[in-house]
Amino acid sequence: MDSKEYRPLTVPKLSWNKKLINVTFGELTAQPLEPGFGITLGNALRRALLGGVEGSAVTSIVIKGVTNEFSPLTGVVEDAMQVILNIKEIIIRNTDGKPGSMRLRVTGAGQARVADIQADSHLELINKDHVIANVADGGELDIEMFVETGRGYRAAQWPVGQALQEDNRIYLDAMFSPIRKVTFDVEKTRVGGEIDYDRLILRVHTDGSENPVDVVHYAVSVLRSQLEHFLISTEIPFNEISAVPVHESVPESSSTERASLASIPVDFLLKPIDELELSVRAHNCLINAGIKRVIDLVNLSEDEGLKIKNFGRKSLTEVKESMKAFGLSFGMNIKEKDLQKMLNDAQMSE
Repeated sequence: MDSKEYRPLTVPKLSWNKKLINVTFGELTAQPLEPGFGITLGNALRRALLGGVEGSAVTSIVIKGVTNEFSPLTGVVEDAMQVILNIKEIIIRNTDGKPGSMRLRVTGAGQARVADIQADSHLELINKDHVIANVADGGELDIEMFVETGRGYRAAQWPVGQALQEDNRIYLDAMFSPIRKVTFDVEKTRVGGEIDYDRLILRVHTDGSENPVDVVHYAVSVLRSQLEHFLISTEIPFNEISAVPVHESVPESSSTERASLASIPVDFLLKPIDELELSVRAHNCLINAGIKRVIDLVNLSEDEGLKIKNFGRKSLTEVKESMKAFGLSFGMNIKEKDLQKMLNDAQMSE
């Protein structure tokens, strides 16, 4: 058995900027990181986000009365090519990742928009105001669209050796990725007396079919699953030996408590629950129950929370989501004397 002792790695704390986050943009900060790890992790996450996240797109269509993508459309201002380009800009949220179909049928003068499309129940259309075509008086537009899921870009999958398809299907190239843009910055941050640790700030832009938190989770899962296959022997348990960040000492306690304290700023736990930016209802219920600080809240169990007067399941869910953004949860069982000792040790090391 390998008895070699390894140096621990610094455990970073992750936090999303709650003032900026929405369905299309998120800013994630990870700190502190080992010197040089900001660039390493930033590049890896950026590449995984841009090329490894699944999404759904229209990959083939059948336009009534049309046999190829260069045909004019009777009674429609745009030709088939222009309509196809507009179809490729439809943003689709696929709730189960399975293939599906959609139908657009517009008769008479008017604009054909994404909102007019009838889609399978597991397909949700995001940009409903997007215009597909303009139909003239007496005109008709009837399109069946087929949706698939994939990663990155895929060229049109035309069957080999067939100039025309029996159902007049037209195949499209597709950009499946829900990611529009990913950027990151690396800054220096301090851990105790050391000033050369990294802070990674990752900014993720999506098309609205997936939110930034979920796509980062997906990208990290992709990276982790790929890297696991590079291990040639038993993994070195850095997660276990790195529970305590460098220059920070934690009193004897359970492994769960050590891991929890390692990833959360100690002073934050002692601040008022106002820091969590809860709704007025949830905030007042907690205050009236004597839950005034963050540490008081995280030491509650969910069952205890539900017993608070006027604090129902909806409020519980809201508070859980707010705590999750700071790496917190119910039932953490953190002792205040441990926090005070950590604060004293940190001040002495500075």
